[in-house]
Amino acid sequence: MDTAILPSTFLLTLLLSVGLFFFIRASTKDRTETAQLVSEQSEAALMPQLKEYFRSRSYRVVAVNRELNQVTFEGNVRPSWFLAIFLTLLAATGIVCLSLVVSMLFPSLSTLILAMVLLSPLSGLFYWQKSGRLEKVSLKVETTQSEQTSSSKITVVAHRDELSELQTTLHLKPGE
Repeated sequence: MDTAILPSTFLLTLLLSVGLFFFIRASTKDRTETAQLVSEQSEAALMPQLKEYFRSRSYRVVAVNRELNQVTFEGNVRPSWFLAIFLTLLAATGIVCLSLVVSMLFPSLSTLILAMVLLSPLSGLFYWQKSGRLEKVSLKVETTQSEQTSSSKITVVAHRDELSELQTTLHLKPGE
């Protein structure tokens, strides 16, 4: 057997394991973004829809600034069972792969290294504990007048998934 193959396979597997570690860690990263959305409805017609949308998603109003026409909603974001299980399986697969390569290099450690698979549920637990958090959504509605119609410009600061869902549900268009 070529002596360069095993160490290089170990190095590549180790690099993949490091990538997996950072992928699991990034699963809990805050992905808050600011978006400008446009609605063809007036502010008076749009505000009740926005309030109902956030109420249906278990958000509640925590602050209203009438001068800036800004509302802040707050709600608990629940972790995803699917993602917790997926990360656990991904960690288990990564540890098994690393264990197989290490067992070829160090046969005496094969049982100990393979036993590390039992640690894979820690990745799901890590995700579960870190991703459940209090999320804030801030939105500001402004009326824009044109010669024929009146429309609304909405500035929203929220998680990117929430922005996408809001845009889809209320049929909002991206702004400038």
